[in-house]
Amino acid sequence: MTQRVSLTLNGTLLSRPKTTTTTTMSSSLRSTTAASRLLRSSSSTRSTLSLSASTSLSFARSLVSSPLLSSSSLSQKRHRVSSVNRSFNSTAATTKCSASDPDQLKNAREDIKELLTTKFCHPILVRLGWHDAGTYNKNIKEWPQRGGANGSLRFEIELKHAANAGLVNALNLIKDIKEKYSGITYADLFQLASATAIEEAGGPKIPMKYGRVDASGPEDCPEEGRLPDAGPPSPANHLREVFYRMGLDDKDIVALSGAHTLGRSRPERSGWGKPETKYTKEGPGAPGGQSWTPEWLKFDNSYFKEIKEKRDEDLLVLPTDAAIFEDSSFKVYAEKYAADQDAFFKDYAVAHAKLSNLGAKFDPPEGIVI
Repeated sequence: MTQRVSLTLNGTLLSRPKTTTTTTMSSSLRSTTAASRLLRSSSSTRSTLSLSASTSLSFARSLVSSPLLSSSSLSQKRHRVSSVNRSFNSTAATTKCSASDPDQLKNAREDIKELLTTKFCHPILVRLGWHDAGTYNKNIKEWPQRGGANGSLRFEIELKHAANAGLVNALNLIKDIKEKYSGITYADLFQLASATAIEEAGGPKIPMKYGRVDASGPEDCPEEGRLPDAGPPSPANHLREVFYRMGLDDKDIVALSGAHTLGRSRPERSGWGKPETKYTKEGPGAPGGQSWTPEWLKFDNSYFKEIKEKRDEDLLVLPTDAAIFEDSSFKVYAEKYAADQDAFFKDYAVAHAKLSNLGAKFDPPEGIVI
């Protein structure tokens, strides 16, 4: 989690009248204009082919950024976010999906794998899933007010939270997949993309289930401030405050921190890290940013080794990263994971799956395994 790690949301609940207009989206992933229409699900003539067989602190922290898309100016970002959500909201506010189609989930997973091989976008897809789920508050019983994995991150009011800077690019990346597989909820697609990115980067198999119901409108978005900051006055206490609110524990916190083995922090988005380093100046994808590990598209236990040693000035160490070796309880797990990758993978898979289910409402109640 960086300053606005993969878990730091701020914003006010916005009640917006629901519109009945739906629009068919069609545009390329590379087009900025296309990004503005990302969240609009097409309810007009759409192929109903039954496609068989296919569907990563700041929790991955909010600093994990897309290696493919170069950063834009603040004014450009605001325009793109606003455009994306105008189009998303016109359909999303009127169409409330329930369970996702298992066959479409399987096929979408294969399309996500192809996207990862061509766009190298593993970090930002992990972040997308984490930021949608990481708003969960166990003390609120009502759905969707409790937050969590309900797809609400597609709405403008939440997408514009400071911790979500740059995630419009993630929505742009998966736009065509959502359009192709209309029988999948946004909540499921975000979590499917996140888990698949971890696995395809060499990480463990995540025991996922699907069938998450989507929040229906921007009035369902959580207030800003539920995700972690990267540089709070007391990093360890801050991490516990945020993650305990979600029902997670110290082992989960440290294991999930290990996802920083993927990705880079871009100072123009988060305020943390260097503009570029020897590890990021040539990409892949858009160059720049500062990574936590030398091989920032490979999921392994190198994050723990690098944070422990702190030998390379070109590698990022946030206050919340340092805390896992400074706090006595966190350190037990951090030392274990630095020495034993298998132990890390085992605990990470459990923590990731737990996170992906937070606050979700499943239909059917037991979920869908693909």
